[in-house]
Amino acid sequence: MTAFPNSSLVTIGDTTFHDVVSNQNGQTYRIFVYRPGGEAPKDGWPILYMTDGNAVIGTAVDAMRAQACYPTGTNVCYGVIVTIGYPVDGAYDPLRRSWDLGPPPGQSYPPFYENSPEVRTGGSEEFLTFVEDQIKPMIEADIPIDRNRQAIFGHSFGGLFVLYSLFTRPAAFTTWIAASASIYWENCAINEFLPRFEAAPATRPGAELFLSCGEYETDKLAPFQRGAADEADRLTQKKITRNNDYSVELMNRLNRLPDSPIRTEFEIYAGENHMSLLPVAVNRAIQTAFAIVKPHLIS
Repeated sequence: MTAFPNSSLVTIGDTTFHDVVSNQNGQTYRIFVYRPGGEAPKDGWPILYMTDGNAVIGTAVDAMRAQACYPTGTNVCYGVIVTIGYPVDGAYDPLRRSWDLGPPPGQSYPPFYENSPEVRTGGSEEFLTFVEDQIKPMIEADIPIDRNRQAIFGHSFGGLFVLYSLFTRPAAFTTWIAASASIYWENCAINEFLPRFEAAPATRPGAELFLSCGEYETDKLAPFQRGAADEADRLTQKKITRNNDYSVELMNRLNRLPDSPIRTEFEIYAGENHMSLLPVAVNRAIQTAFAIVKPHLIS
């Protein structure tokens, strides 16, 4: 028996969710939509799409509501947030996200759990088509959207998906935010799509890519990992993942492209590991996608 007899479930303010069946694979996705109150701006609302919808929607909406109410102090305006997740109670559906967010051709891996299906990657094109051809039209049919201010965010495998989307459909969004992108995955398979982008970087005007990782995704161990039984294994794995190195290499490569088709930045978040970085990166995504004034344009 609860000590609070009049308790009620908490809901996320101004947010709804909708279960949508994909025309691509027949699977059901849970789409969370935050819509600000009041009238839309003349050009429509700016919008931020996010992968791993169950894990990020609460943080994203709270970050928006806490900052957009004080725009002169935060440089954040109101906008629409759409996160794409799954009909599960937890933060993730590991099996489905592995397929949806992994770039093709992908591979097969042992099951996550006993008596569960094998893990497959390689469904990014299918998932991107679902977002572009099904989710975006549904949102735009219901909410006035500024198509020149569309952003996408992803973390880890989600960050990998953001890069795949940029390299294959560079006009789909204007702002691309890839936090802790797993560039190393499957021997850096994502880089196979980079020459295609470099040859025809048809980005939107003002295109931006924001890369990031945590301090303890570099060659540094977190304090709680130092001296642990698996310290040596972690240090060995860091030589494979190299999140900071691969991100910096990508940033430099893109910034050297002629005519500056996309401005790329990289940031390290102090004191964060691969998972603790997520809420920090979500907040930064809100600040980036809904910035009133772009900081780099201030002289």
